[in-house]
Amino acid sequence: HVASRASYMSSALAASVPRTHPLPPHRSFSRAHRRRSAPLPRAATASESEETHEPMKLAFLGCGIMGVPMAKNLLKAGHDVCVWNRTSAAAAPVVEAGGKLAASAADAAREADVVFVMVSTPDAALDVAKAAADGLAPGKGYVDVSTVDAGTSSTIASIVRATGAEFLEAPVSGSKKPAEDGALIFLCAGDEGLYTRCASPLETMGKAHFFLGDVGQGAKMKLVVNMIMGSMMGAFAEGLTLAEKSDLDPATLLEVVSLGAIASPMFALKGPTMVKGTFNPAFPLKHQQKDMRLALALADELAQDMPVAAAANELYKRARRDGADDEDFSAVLKAVKK
Repeated sequence: HVASRASYMSSALAASVPRTHPLPPHRSFSRAHRRRSAPLPRAATASESEETHEPMKLAFLGCGIMGVPMAKNLLKAGHDVCVWNRTSAAAAPVVEAGGKLAASAADAAREADVVFVMVSTPDAALDVAKAAADGLAPGKGYVDVSTVDAGTSSTIASIVRATGAEFLEAPVSGSKKPAEDGALIFLCAGDEGLYTRCASPLETMGKAHFFLGDVGQGAKMKLVVNMIMGSMMGAFAEGLTLAEKSDLDPATLLEVVSLGAIASPMFALKGPTMVKGTFNPAFPLKHQQKDMRLALALADELAQDMPVAAAANELYKRARRDGADDEDFSAVLKAVKK
C-alpha cells in the first residue's frame, strides 16, 4: 500500500485531506508525492515517472464543458491528440489549440494508442463506445472518464475488450475549473496495465488518481462522492434560505461557515455566487440530478436506505421541472426558495 496524502473532492472543487496512516487496499498517486520513493503500481517510482513520460498518441471523444479543457491540457503537455465530438463545432477550441479533428469516433480511435471519452450520460457513453469499437484493436486502450453506473461501465468494458483492446473506467471528481487547472481526481478501475500506461495523461489532467480494482468500483465511488456533494448542496441551499428569511446577512453566514468545522471548498466557491443569484454552469444541475438518481439506484440494489440523499434528489427534480437543467447545480437554491 502507498502511505500518502489521499485526495478527496466534490465534483465542484478538489480539496486535499492529509492522512497519517496507510491507505486502504487501493493504489493512489498525487502530484504532491511525485518526489517520494513510494512506487507507482507495477511501474517506475513516482520520481522516475516524472522524468520518463513520453508523448503519447491519444484520442479524446467528447468536447463539452469538461472535455475541452482536458484535451487542451493534454496538448499543452506535448501529447498528440485527435478529437471527435458529435457536433464538430464544439471541438473547435481543441483544434485551434493544435488537436486534429477526426471524422468519426472510430477514425479517432484508429489514430490513437489510447482513447479517452468524456460524455454526459450513460446512454451517450454506450453510443460512443459502440461507435469507436471499429477503430479499436489489440494493443490499444479505452479510458472512459464519464460518470455512469456500474452496469453501463461493465457493458462498455465488454464492447471494448471484444476488440482486444484494454479498458479502464476513470470517472473524474471535479468540474470545469479543476479541469482547466489540471486538478481533477481520477477514480480508476479495470485493466491495471492500462492504468499504468496512462500515468502521464492522468497526471497531466489531474492532481491525483486512484486504482480501485475491478470495473464498476470506480463508477460506484464516483456516484457516492456526487451523492454526498448533492446532499451537501441541498442542505447549504436550505441554510442560505433560512438565514435570509430570518433577516440574517448571508455574507456573514458564509464567513461563519468558513471558520468552523463545516468549512468546505465547495461552500467557499459556490456561496458568493448563490447569494448573488448567479448560476453559470460549471457542473449542470441536470447532471447532478442524474448522479443522484444513479446513486439511489445503487442503494436500492443493495437494499440500503438513503433518506437524506432521496430528499435532496427531490429538490433537484423540482429545480429541473422549473427549468434549471443547464444552470449550475447550485441553482437548487431556487427550488428551495420557491
